[in-house]
Amino acid sequence: MSSSDDISKMFETESKKLQNLIDTAETKPDLTLHEIVETYYQVMNVSSMISMLKTQAMENNSFLEQITNIEKYISEKFNSEVHPKISRHLNSSIQETTKILQSENPGEKSKEQIESDAKLFEELRQKMSTKEFVEQYDKGLSND
Repeated sequence: MSSSDDISKMFETESKKLQNLIDTAETKPDLTLHEIVETYYQVMNVSSMISMLKTQAMENNSFLEQITNIEKYISEKFNSEVHPKISRHLNSSIQETTKILQSENPGEKSKEQIESDAKLFEELRQKMSTKEFVEQYDKGLSND
C-alpha cells in the first residue's frame, strides 16, 4: 500500500468520525461539554488535513472530490447549522446556571449548600471556558 493510499484512508477515517460527531451534535438536544470540545477538535483536525492535502490531491481527482465534499459538508452542515446551535445552547446554559447562583439566599448556608454552590461555580467555569473555545472557532470563521 502506498503512502497516498494510507493518507487517503486516514482522511476517510477522520472524515467519517467527523460526520458521526456532527450528526450527533445535530440530533442530540444537549451535548456534554466534552462532546462539544471533541466535535470542534475534529472539525479543526479535518479542516487542517484539507488545507494540507488539497495541493497534494491535484493529480488524484477522486481524492480531490472527497476532500471538496468534506469541506462543503463542514461549511454547510457544521458552520451553518450545528455551530450556531451549540453557541445558543452554551449561552442559554450559562445564563441558566448564573441565574441559579444569583437567586441563592446569601445568608447562612449549610455545608451541603456550599458544596452544591461550589459544583455549580465549577460547572459555570467549564461552560464559560468551552464558550470561549467555541467563540475562538467563530472568530476563525469570520477571518476566512
